[in-house]
Parts: sequence; structure tokens; C-alpha cells
Amino acid sequence: MGPVTEPSWRSLYRTGELHRRSETLTAHLSACTLCPRRCGTDRFRGPGQVCGIGARVRVASAGPHFGEEAPITGRRGSGTVFFAGCNLLCAFCQNHDISHGRAGRELDPPELAAIMGEVQEAGCHNLNLVTPSHVVPQILAALIIAADDGFSLPLVYNSGGYDSLRTLRLLDGIVDIYMPDFKYASGEVAEELSGAADYPEIARAALREMHAQVGELTLDPAGVARRGLLVRHLVLPGGSAGTPDCMRFLAEELSPATAVNVMAQYRPLYRAHEHPVIDSRLDPAEYEAAREAARQSGLSRFF
Repeated sequence: MGPVTEPSWRSLYRTGELHRRSETLTAHLSACTLCPRRCGTDRFRGPGQVCGIGARVRVASAGPHFGEEAPITGRRGSGTVFFAGCNLLCAFCQNHDISHGRAGRELDPPELAAIMGEVQEAGCHNLNLVTPSHVVPQILAALIIAADDGFSLPLVYNSGGYDSLRTLRLLDGIVDIYMPDFKYASGEVAEELSGAADYPEIARAALREMHAQVGELTLDPAGVARRGLLVRHLVLPGGSAGTPDCMRFLAEELSPATAVNVMAQYRPLYRAHEHPVIDSRLDPAEYEAAREAARQSGLSRFF
């Protein structure tokens, strides 16, 4: 593959397709089915039943971030926008003040577009949309305004993996880099810890769709991600995440070359104390066992 001179979404912007998809997704807000919760809320009148966000996005923070995986961070940082609210209810949420407490400032599309422009002016390699699943229409509306002013960074879709296929298909050709979590292999565990018994089924379908759209992670000559899929998997105490099954799925049903970050930073925060199996720090031996399971699955690209 030759060098990428511009993100894929720019061509959709020029043809007007980006505008059409923005309008389609915005219409979904009137009886919201954007995410697998399908709560049916009229978000023009009030907040979604789980995400707690209405027609305006709420942004907790935005700017260059240097703590992501090396291909995302690069040398100049990833331009992260942390959206408040979430469609999952993770008992161990590391950012619960943002995701569950919805800390942040409400913004209209022109204000969000201005943040996109600021991220580009700061020299960031990409626009990193953190927890975007419930605010995709608002993001696209802002993206069009930002593009009118010359914005042209690749888009990173940094989600919890609990994403609707219908929404993802409307993002085909818009998102350059998908960076989802793959949290659980077990529906029982997903129900207990995130209130989403269908998480494994939904996440597997979403991962297949993401991989079909963007393929394996590709890097530019400087080692910065330009396109593709990078999956995050947080190892949980007591094997709760089902790491071996998650890794086998990635290797066997997507590709052995799927880029993966097997993460060790679990801490028993928020309501983890209500769940004895995760009410402790991760034992180093458990993490090493998870890493070995990832290697044994046939995966080879770890970040």
C-alpha cells in the first residue's frame, strides 16, 4: 500500500455522502437506536436511558494525548476528545466520573468542530474519539463543519466494543482506525459487570464489521497508524474477561495479524467492591497467563 495522503472520509465529504449519512444518523436520535440498547428515547427532548446524553454532546476534555499505543500516539500525540456518557454500565469503570457521572461541558456541533480544528493545529496525528458510540450523529455534524474549515485528520473510533451494526455500516469509509475494547467472552460475566448480557455477541459482530471495513492495522514509514483495526483487551482478575476465548476469536475469525493490546492496568475502582471476583488488583501471574494465551492463539502483533 502506498502512502495515504488524506483520510478516506474526505472523499465522502467532497461528494456529499458524508452529509447524507449525517442526516440519516441524526434522524435516529428522535427514537434512538444508535447503539445496541435501542432505548427508543427522543433525544431531542431528553437524555438516552443508559448513556444519559441528549441531542448535544458533553465533552470532558480534549487535546493532545501521549498515553495511547505507540502507533496512535506517534511523536506528536493523539488528538483525543473524551465524550461523557456511555452505553455500558461497567462496575469497574476507570473513568466513571466521565462515563457514568457525565462530567463535562455541553457543546453544539460548531463548538465541537472548533475542538477538531484545535487538535489539528496542535499537530496531532489523528482525531481520537473516545466513547463515541452514543454520539455518532453529533460527531458527523461537527466533522462537516470542521471539514469546511480545512480539517483533514484521520479518525480513530475508540469504543467499548458495544456498537450497533447499523451505525457501524454508516461509518464505513468515514472511520480510518477502529480501536474497540473486547471486554468479555461470557454473557453472564458481561451482564454482571456491565449490564449487557449480549455484549459478547454484539462485540464479535462489531469486530467482524470493523475488520471488514478497514482490515489489519497499517502504519506509515514513521510507524504511525493510518488505517486498520487495533483491539484492546483488559485482563480482569480471576479470568473474568475470558481472555483465551477472546484471543482465539481474534486470531481465528478475524486474522492472526490483528493488532492487539493485552492490558494489565486493571484497578478495583468504582463499584468493583460489589463483585468479589474483581475486587482486587490483577496478579502479575494472571497477566502473564493472559499474554501466553494470546500468543498461543496465533496472534503475533501486540502493542
